Amino acid sequence: MTQGSGDLVQIKNVDKVFKRGSEEIHVLGGLDLTIPDGEFLALMGPSGSGKSTLLNLIGGLDRPSQGSVEVGGENIDQLSDRRLAAWRARHVGLVFQFYNLMPVLTAQKNVELPLLLTHLSRAERKKRAAIALDIVGLSHRNHHFPRTLSGGEQQRVGIARAIVTDPTLLLCDEPTGDLDRKSGDEILDLLQALNREQGKTIVMVTHDIHAAARASRTLYLNKGRLSTELEE
Repeated sequence: MTQGSGDLVQIKNVDKVFKRGSEEIHVLGGLDLTIPDGEFLALMGPSGSGKSTLLNLIGGLDRPSQGSVEVGGENIDQLSDRRLAAWRARHVGLVFQFYNLMPVLTAQKNVELPLLLTHLSRAERKKRAAIALDIVGLSHRNHHFPRTLSGGEQQRVGIARAIVTDPTLLLCDEPTGDLDRKSGDEILDLLQALNREQGKTIVMVTHDIHAAARASRTLYLNKGRLSTELEE
């Protein structure tokens, strides 16, 4: 995948329908979205509006019912399950609200997890995990287990795990939703730094206007449609 100037993500006429028994639930309808390479985009909207569904489509974690999802010039909705999994491993870093760390692993071992899918040696995996932890300011906590870390520190480990493969896209689902304001601000500072200093393209789902203000653009999703303004 070639990165550079231009549009990284192009979503065209996407519908997403979930089936619950005989009932069809239309989450997204005729949605179009373009995300330039290097943008920090915030997605806002009420619960159930389809924000996380859209994030999953961008990250190849789900497929559209109709329409196309193109990332870096590749139509990921057309890839086989095996090729899509390999694509995600190379190009997508995920940051979750509740960190999703393995409690029996140290910070460093948690960060190394995505690298187990690569052909890197054990020494190289350790080196890259150490670099990622240093980037998020946690090199002094690399041998600590999640239970000994604060919420903010656990989220930093989560971000280190997300960036350790040097992904094309960083997808964040409510990354500050479980943190107090101070810790949340520190995480947002880090995301901004990754965007501005390392050129990471970031898509962040959030309910928090304070968090969305850190992004370079905010879009609102409601009833399956995107707009630049919050609808009443």
